Amino acid sequence: MQKKRSAQGKLVLSMLIFGTIGLFRRYIPLPSGLLAMARGLIGTLFLVLAMALRRQRPSGAAIRKNLPLLILSGAMIGFNWILLFEAYNHTTVALATLCYYMAPVFVTMASAVLFQEHLTRRKLLCVAAALCGMVLVSGIGRQEAQGSLRGIALGLGAAVLYAGVVLLNKRLTAMPTYDKTIVQLGASALVLAPYVLWMERSWHTSCTSAAAALVLLVGVVHTGVAYALYFASVSHLKAQTIALLSYIDPASAIVLSALLLREPVSAAEICGVFLILGAAIASELPDRKTGLPQGQSG
Repeated sequence: MQKKRSAQGKLVLSMLIFGTIGLFRRYIPLPSGLLAMARGLIGTLFLVLAMALRRQRPSGAAIRKNLPLLILSGAMIGFNWILLFEAYNHTTVALATLCYYMAPVFVTMASAVLFQEHLTRRKLLCVAAALCGMVLVSGIGRQEAQGSLRGIALGLGAAVLYAGVVLLNKRLTAMPTYDKTIVQLGASALVLAPYVLWMERSWHTSCTSAAAALVLLVGVVHTGVAYALYFASVSHLKAQTIALLSYIDPASAIVLSALLLREPVSAAEICGVFLILGAAIASELPDRKTGLPQGQSG
């Protein structure tokens, strides 16, 4: 019981850390590509160091076997971060985060097509509720919301890429979680390097010591520490518990953005928040017939 509570605490802490990244992004005056590349590089180095301290070694055979998919998924992670960081620049942190958490909906719909996974009535209702919630929070049709549409599109684009990473991860075989994440983060940094050198060559003009410190913080805390806490917890918790506690991330991001950034929230947006997060959580509840979370098999 003590080990379970400790694991739950680590998972909750990792989700709270993830939930604050949008706040820090607001105070980093650097291009999104550079920030994403630095996050991948620093996170990789941190996790490699963590493995060395635990006297663990990556599985070379597993990495070689899955290398093409690891590089592809790593590239998708990198560009997913770029889109998300840009979404924070063009709309509220709350709205960008909610758009990003449409990823489970995209995974559900894509899995039905790609893997012939059965769409239960509950899954369909959850997808419909999440889409309705997205319409409400986006404020489509309201004059004052027009400036946020670019941020919404960027956030949804990030969600599509993250859904692609989830689907690709289903194709990885016999891959330790630590090894997979280290290679994917490293691949994201390598793939983004040419993009940053070509598209963001003037980044040094806005790089101050304060900005560099915040980038280091995002790389170490929001990537290395948060992932390490996450990995230390998941092996001691049920998949359903992990899925449900993961929604502390968007919930905390929404609350903190309202409290610290004073982002306005309308009644319609609050309804949309409950629809999106409620639908996502409901889709993770166990099926009454099998006792397993929806979408999982024995």
